[in-house]
Amino acid sequence: MDNTISSTIGRAADDRAADNRAASTKDPHATPPAPPSAPGRVIDLSLAGKGNYVASRGFLVELIWFFIEACVINNKLLPVSSVRVALLRLFGAKIGANCRFVHPVRVKAPWNLTVGDNCWFGVDVWIYNQAPIHIGSNVCISQGSFLSAGSHEMRTNMDLRVAPIVIEDGAWISSKCVVQMGVTIGRSAVVTPLSVVHRSLDAEGVYGGNPCRFIRKRFDTDVGSPS
Repeated sequence: MDNTISSTIGRAADDRAADNRAASTKDPHATPPAPPSAPGRVIDLSLAGKGNYVASRGFLVELIWFFIEACVINNKLLPVSSVRVALLRLFGAKIGANCRFVHPVRVKAPWNLTVGDNCWFGVDVWIYNQAPIHIGSNVCISQGSFLSAGSHEMRTNMDLRVAPIVIEDGAWISSKCVVQMGVTIGRSAVVTPLSVVHRSLDAEGVYGGNPCRFIRKRFDTDVGSPS
């Protein structure tokens, strides 16, 4: 029995020594683990509806356009602007003269698209126009930019919300920008790469960032331009 008691006492001493060594090597400035978060509100997405969105074409037209967009409009092997323009017009888009759709683009609803004259569209531009998107003349929309006329009611029920986008004459939306619903981009404004436009922009300004902010006037300096 004496041996058993001695062995138990020895193990306890070893355990205390190990605990002391661990405590001595622990970082005193380390942040303790955060307690589990309390349950909060979650919106049931199965209850979300169409909100203020109204489809202006029937399901069959939308289905046909889905395949045409995938096979032709967004086809990298078709560097022919005239074919894209003709098909967009066939499905209701209003496109002016001398517009360049040489590269693959995506257009959700051509019947909601209006484009003026002499416009350029870069590679992988995505026009997600559940509501009308109006693009003026001499507008450049560079590669990878995303124009979305829809969002969701995030505070209540995640219903779809749509609002038009207007891009006025001479504006330049440079590469990989996001333009959100309800925005008007003023005449000859420039949006620098990787910017998010969440509010309307005044004419002839250069804007950038997330959220997008005014940087300088476009025409009163010779500083280099964005790509």
